Amino acid sequence: MVRAAQRSERGPRPSVWLEGRARRGGRGGGQPSGLDRERITEVTVRLLDAEGLDRFSMRRLAADLNVTAMSVYWYVDTKDDLLELALDAAFGELVLPDPAADRDWRDQLRALAGEYRALLVRHPWLSPLAGRFLNIGPNALAFSGVIQRVIHKTGLPAHGVTGAISAVFQFVYGYGTIEGHFLARVATTGMTPDEYHRHAMSEVTRSPDAADVIGESARIMEARGGDTVREMMERDFAFALDLLVAGIEAMVARSRD
Repeated sequence: MVRAAQRSERGPRPSVWLEGRARRGGRGGGQPSGLDRERITEVTVRLLDAEGLDRFSMRRLAADLNVTAMSVYWYVDTKDDLLELALDAAFGELVLPDPAADRDWRDQLRALAGEYRALLVRHPWLSPLAGRFLNIGPNALAFSGVIQRVIHKTGLPAHGVTGAISAVFQFVYGYGTIEGHFLARVATTGMTPDEYHRHAMSEVTRSPDAADVIGESARIMEARGGDTVREMMERDFAFALDLLVAGIEAMVARSRD
């Protein structure tokens, strides 16, 4: 535990993946039996899903594992180390297309965007952690590598690749984060998403300051179509992604002029 305390005094380190400890099972002899880093990480993900990031603690994790909190520290030095491991474990759920396959880049890009969105919605705790850590674990790097290769297939010049990646995947990050937070909030009310949406719209229209904006939003939503919250979210996501794909196509054409 001394090493963990010493690290705390030096401030946060860049990444658990940079210290050669991420794949080790423990700190040598004497570690508790029946535990390994994979098991601890798996339970961490499950607890984060069930209780959220704010309520997660090493003591709560240890209780779920039926060990002492000190036992967990045989496998990770800090809580941040464990959260970073959980973050990369979640990225391991992504189903990645083969960039070398004879498949249109547009389809592959849409598949990657859809996978990332679903991951953010499934694990609402993921988005704040994705901004906290470097995301250089093996699963996150595999995701990034496939994205780069798919974007290269678009024909964009090299200097435009990172901008295209940012445009698409920062959009997906924002969309998936808001969607995940919305659904998590709905879950606490006991309502369905459709019931909550109707209730919220009814309440907000009672405010004179919001009436005009909400009224216009309602007209826009009606024009867009969709009978349920899920349908509206799917249509908005698909249309926004189409806009980004069209933008990439336009920039590719411009670079060839």
